[in-house]
Amino acid sequence: MSLTTTIQNATQTLVDHLDELTALDQAIGDGDHGLNMKRGAQAIQAKLAEMEGKGLHESLKTMGKTCVAMIGGSSGPVFGTLLMTLGKELPPEPTSQDFAVALRASIEALTRLGKAEVGQKTLLDVLDPVQKVLAAGGSDLVARVRQCAFDSAQATADMDATRGRSSFLGERAKGHVDPGSRSMALIIGAVCDSLQAS
Repeated sequence: MSLTTTIQNATQTLVDHLDELTALDQAIGDGDHGLNMKRGAQAIQAKLAEMEGKGLHESLKTMGKTCVAMIGGSSGPVFGTLLMTLGKELPPEPTSQDFAVALRASIEALTRLGKAEVGQKTLLDVLDPVQKVLAAGGSDLVARVRQCAFDSAQATADMDATRGRSSFLGERAKGHVDPGSRSMALIIGAVCDSLQAS
């Protein structure tokens, strides 16, 4: 499956889950995460023709800059930094180990950006376990990465929120999945689905 088709699938997944992401953010945030992600996803889709024929590095850089420009709140810089760091770190035809190394660099960049750490109910709680699965390698890797992403996002419901707007809720944030983590899982899941279909 082509890179632009994979990008189309991943961004459309966010658009299709607008209501779910909005509901998650209404529970523990300010309720705009779904709309922000939809806006960013559609802005990336508008650049698909421009990205056609470009390599992974340039496409990731374009998507990262688009996220920073178009997604409101903290999600713009977060998803933008993630994509741009991946673009900087990944070779043209990456292996799973290349992805593991690049994802580790991205996690470190996001930690510096938001002063957040793993275990604080953020999308790092999806990226970190996924990175470890990639680093370990082995059989059925794509399926295991996909499952890890969804399981890890769901696990944020049991975490205390100590970063972002949800941290003001204290115990009331318990039982609610972190919206950014769910968005991250949806993106990873869509990419994995595209890889398995190709």
